[in-house]
Amino acid sequence: MATTTRVVMPQLGESVHEGTISRWLVKPGDKVTEFEPLLEVDTDKVSAEVPSPVSGILREILATEGQTVQAGAEIAVVEVGADGEVAATAPPAPAAPQPAPTPAPVPAAVPASAPELATGEHRYSPAVQMQASELGVDLSKVQGTGIGGRVTKKDVEQFATATKNAAPKPPAPTSAPVAPSEGDQVVQLTRVRRLIAENMVRSKTTIPHAWQTQEADMSGVVANRNANKAAFQKQEGFSLTYLPYVMAATLSALREHPEVNSTFNETELIIHRDINLGISVGLEDTLVVPVIRRADGLSIAGLARAVNDLATRARNKQLKADDLSGGTFTVNNSGTFGTLFSYSVINPGQAGILTMEAIVDRPMAVNGMIGIKPMMYLCFSFDHRVLDGLKAARFLTSCRKWLESVSPETPIY
Repeated sequence: MATTTRVVMPQLGESVHEGTISRWLVKPGDKVTEFEPLLEVDTDKVSAEVPSPVSGILREILATEGQTVQAGAEIAVVEVGADGEVAATAPPAPAAPQPAPTPAPVPAAVPASAPELATGEHRYSPAVQMQASELGVDLSKVQGTGIGGRVTKKDVEQFATATKNAAPKPPAPTSAPVAPSEGDQVVQLTRVRRLIAENMVRSKTTIPHAWQTQEADMSGVVANRNANKAAFQKQEGFSLTYLPYVMAATLSALREHPEVNSTFNETELIIHRDINLGISVGLEDTLVVPVIRRADGLSIAGLARAVNDLATRARNKQLKADDLSGGTFTVNNSGTFGTLFSYSVINPGQAGILTMEAIVDRPMAVNGMIGIKPMMYLCFSFDHRVLDGLKAARFLTSCRKWLESVSPETPIY
């Protein structure tokens, strides 16, 4: 006897409570297999494939492509036949709401309730708290629209926008839309690209950017890498790059200058205890910044492993939403493409971003003579509300000196 199972939108991470359906991979009437991809979902953190919870026939699609759906909402109906395929059974509801660990991206049968305190006050997720801190929003005044009335990042953004719009302000100039000419190609923006655009506009309109650059002699780093790369490749199974060295220099400098590892909060500066280092990873059509938590506890080899893991999972679309949240500082590696100077945009909620550029052999004055040295520019974009030029220069100098202190004997493990 055939039965039906209703597929619901999964919660793709602790701080993610909705997703936009970007593409259905099957159509009504198609056979679906348990754990095989059913659709693709975009969130404000990551894109992910959602697998089918059962095997059977897709009978109905309840949420269309481009539609934003709350976690736990029904999105499809699968018919399970009488040939041994069994529908997933909904787990019994708990007696009281309880916090749950971050779920895997598998459609759930019953949406989780929002955890509450004994007083009825909601427990806000770290991502929501950070969003509220960045936008200056009092969470007690925000009406939640998530599951069980939980406050989501979208609720915080809408509240901040509504509050801002309520205040009188002069009319802003608008630019006329550009009409495509004959032969032009029009490419619709994906949800991820739209979110990146919104984030960058928010960064440039709310953060007063300033920039500094110093040139580092990478002779010791190059010699150390050459001395270790063969053994490292054999032991780890992937190449040792220059990025972990710059990350290690950054982490050392952040410990020396903790105010750089901070968030500007209008009336206060939050100096973070943990250093959660974001690393820019370029994909085919976008860029993501996964985070290495408490990165200063890792060796050069440990940083290399962490980067390789995040980059591999990013390219295979296996990053979880929490991999992309909570960063306190970012390192960018545009030099791998040959760039010499970059003025990177700061991620909102952080005080700066450091970019390592291409390592280039250049003639330099050495003890009154001309010598060829492998040189690299370090470019530092910083929030001028947090750091003045002197503090920024001291941080950048610490990064440069750490790199120039590396020798062939410096341990990487």
